[in-house]
Amino acid sequence: MSTSTFKITGLTCGHCVNAVKEEVGELAGVESAEVELVKGGESTLTIQADRALTKADIAPAIEEAGESYAIVG
Repeated sequence: MSTSTFKITGLTCGHCVNAVKEEVGELAGVESAEVELVKGGESTLTIQADRALTKADIAPAIEEAGESYAIVG
């Protein structure tokens, strides 16, 4: 099991958090996805998966969750 952490911008509410968790949770090998919401700032996305994930691995899921969401870095 591997833990990957990313900073996400554009999240403003619980609906945003749930959208990200749902889309990321559907990626192959993902066991869990949690988001620490920072309204108007950089929220933290923590993913438990069977391998380390990269920005490229999760980018399509983040885009699907919301057009205004972006991975920092």
